[in-house]
Order: sequence, then C-alpha cells, then structure tokens
Amino acid sequence: MSSRDMSDDGGPARVPPLVTPWVVARVAGPSMTPTVRSGDRLFVRRVGPGGAVAPGDVVLARFPARPELLVVKRVRRTVPGGHWVEGDNPFVTDDSRAFGPAVVVGRVLGRLWPRPGRLGGRPGQLPYRSCP
Repeated sequence: MSSRDMSDDGGPARVPPLVTPWVVARVAGPSMTPTVRSGDRLFVRRVGPGGAVAPGDVVLARFPARPELLVVKRVRRTVPGGHWVEGDNPFVTDDSRAFGPAVVVGRVLGRLWPRPGRLGGRPGQLPYRSCP
C-alpha cells in the first residue's frame, strides 16, 4: 500500500518527505512515553512512497491535514490513504485518532541519546520488527 493520500481534487496530497536519507530527530512531548521520552535523539531512515513499514514499527510521520507537523508514532495498521499511527501513551491523542491516516516519511532505527540502543516493543502490544 502506498503511503500517499489523495487531496480533495483527486490528486496526491503534498506531504513533504525527509530531505536526506538519514535523519536525527529530537523527540518533543510525552506521546511515546515510555518507549521514547521528550529530549531523546532518534536515528531515522527515510521511507519513500510505498516504503516498507509494518505494524509495530516506530516511525516519523506527517498528517495530510497538518503537513507541517512531524510526529514520532507507532504504526498500528495500514489503511486507505496511508498508515494508522498512535502514540504509546494513550492519554495523548495527537495521532491518527485526531488527524486520520498518516504518511510515513521515516522509520526509527534506534535511539542515539541519552540511552543508545534499539527501541523495544510496546509491552503486551504489537511486536516490534527488528532493524536490518
């Protein structure tokens, strides 16, 4: 399934991709607590349209309704128009529950700072696909 959405005129919505193949993203906010916390630095690989992401992956995504907003979320499932993404903190709803399907622009490969390493899966939830 493509990570693209359709605009009101039937054409693809314009959601900016990541500029470089590799990105370091700084987390701001509590939506992915306890997996990642505000201030963490994440190592991210760009994902192009139709790129491979699976349920359980932690990703960088944009919502067609708010293309300026870049979020770190966990993929729950593939849906028409992109992916359904949610934060690990159920009390924060700045995710697909509020904005609908998201366009995934990058997949988080690991945390660089302050606790370097791969991110674990959400306990009792979806499995986390290991990094290649």
